Amino acid sequence: MTDTSEMMTIEEMEKKYEGYWVLIGEPVVDDMQRLLAGRVLFHSTDRDEVYRKVGEYPPGHYGYRSFVPWPKDMEFLL
Repeated sequence: MTDTSEMMTIEEMEKKYEGYWVLIGEPVVDDMQRLLAGRVLFHSTDRDEVYRKVGEYPPGHYGYRSFVPWPKDMEFLL
């Protein structure tokens, strides 16, 4: 789904788009390049659909974020 949303914080996006992948325009980052805010341009439950959607926008700075919960039996290793 395409959005024309106002500037939102990551926390606001997480509440509104729980279970979705989002494409974020006009990303605001801190000095450690952590995504803090932006405009949700598109969201979908399909990650690949979000990745393809970025090709429809002019060159620029964009961010992606997943608000899909991790499966309980999944482990993350660094």
